Amino acid sequence: MSDASYRDAIFTTPLDRVANFSFDEQVVACFPDMIRRSVPGYGQILGMLGLIAERHLRFGAHVYDLGCSLGAVSLALAGRLPPEAFTLTGVDLSPAMVARARETLGEECPDHRIDIIEGDIRHVDYRPAGMIVLNFTLQFLPPEDRRAVIEHLYNALEPGGVLVLSEKIVLPDEQENAWLVERYHDFKRANGYSDMEISQKRTALENVLVPDTLEAHHDRLRTAGFTRVSTWFQYLNFASMVAFKDA
Repeated sequence: MSDASYRDAIFTTPLDRVANFSFDEQVVACFPDMIRRSVPGYGQILGMLGLIAERHLRFGAHVYDLGCSLGAVSLALAGRLPPEAFTLTGVDLSPAMVARARETLGEECPDHRIDIIEGDIRHVDYRPAGMIVLNFTLQFLPPEDRRAVIEHLYNALEPGGVLVLSEKIVLPDEQENAWLVERYHDFKRANGYSDMEISQKRTALENVLVPDTLEAHHDRLRTAGFTRVSTWFQYLNFASMVAFKDA
């Protein structure tokens, strides 16, 4: 397998019309670089997932990584836990992501029982799971579908199971939100993106990625049945939450 990851240059050329963002072959080719330069704290979130699994995942339980992209969550867990400690199903809607993830995981952790499938997380027939990870995935679903998905995942979790939800967020106060967005753009400039790239990508994502407030996420999780919900990480307008199902 060629493990080459190219620099994200998708929006370096001025476009007359910016198409909606999609996880196609072009994005897959530069995805590691795109994530590193575009998502504050992504590496820290991945590192903590393995520690959360060590602490809370029942030995031998099943794990779901929903919107698995190139399999980073699988790699994080496989780096902390032995092959017999868990089984994992990764789900992604992008055929290009699925193909690349299968190739990568087959080489990097061949002894772990990891299955990557192409599918829509709204229509998966979930088996009982000890841990479910949604890393920057729910935000790409239509807002009206999100409550049903969280309820479905709550029902799939075993008693004592844990859901980790990482999302781009919006603040209810317009001034505070604008400040965070401006600092996020500074973050991207510091990582080498031009103002044109930032603007064009924002346009491409405008109707594709629709963020919620932290309060909306917490309310949705509690309504689904989670009695213990915590925001354990936030960096600018990116956050990760953990929700526990009562044992």
